Amino acid sequence: MDVGVIEQDSSSIEKIVDGLTLFDDDLMSLVFDSNIPAAELLLTVILNREDIRVVSVVGQKELENPLVEGRNIRLDILAKDNAGKFFNVEVQRNRAGADERRARFHSSMVDSRMLKAGQEFRELRESYIIFITEDDYFGEGLPTYTIGRHVEELGRAFQDGSYILYVNGSYRGNDAVGRLMQDFSCKNAEDIYYQELAEGVRHFKEEKGGREAMCRAVEEYANEVAKKATVKAAIKTAIKYGVGREQIIADTSEEFGLNGAEAEKLYEAYAKDSAHV
Repeated sequence: MDVGVIEQDSSSIEKIVDGLTLFDDDLMSLVFDSNIPAAELLLTVILNREDIRVVSVVGQKELENPLVEGRNIRLDILAKDNAGKFFNVEVQRNRAGADERRARFHSSMVDSRMLKAGQEFRELRESYIIFITEDDYFGEGLPTYTIGRHVEELGRAFQDGSYILYVNGSYRGNDAVGRLMQDFSCKNAEDIYYQELAEGVRHFKEEKGGREAMCRAVEEYANEVAKKATVKAAIKTAIKYGVGREQIIADTSEEFGLNGAEAEKLYEAYAKDSAHV
């Protein structure tokens, strides 16, 4: 969702909600959260398999990095099937958000949570990282692109159980994936082909309780965007007037309620920006 810095009044929030589609992660996460029929439909169509039985699905799942200063991630949706396989599905409107190394990072973070102490590595279940991109990331016009490891010298697959898929959100073929991607671009539930998706979109965009939850999610996101812009302006202003690194980090941490590592990370990012001005 690209709201920028918006006016925090009810009319602007309502307009944003009206324009949301399943390509917006806030709506997508709410529609699929605890919605097993919708998750099964999504995975069945994308993977072209009829044997997937989802047992749990969570929207906006936070995965913390075990390293103190490591990067955390928030997954749009994380589903698990009855065989213990995990499926992370992300929607991305821009190319940068679907970087190949991001897919690798997501795969590693999901895999690292599958085994408990004492378990054998062979017990590691399959994992699927699926990026649904609004545009055709690879530009070849295919509905999906499946990435897997290979033994190059032998020309055969390396069976580690890790899979990455990219789904072409601009694909409109007369098949299941084409209909699914058309549904992802619809603003109105009445235009959606798959009823499992239409019901969720209708609830969060048209029905009172669901729409209120969607409006709150948009407002929280807008507040987060505004806060980041304020933090950035404060750090860059302090740098401009010669305030020292450690003082800026300490002030940023105190003023905006950030821990030291978060404040330091923001300082390093914005200091780099300032150096190029």
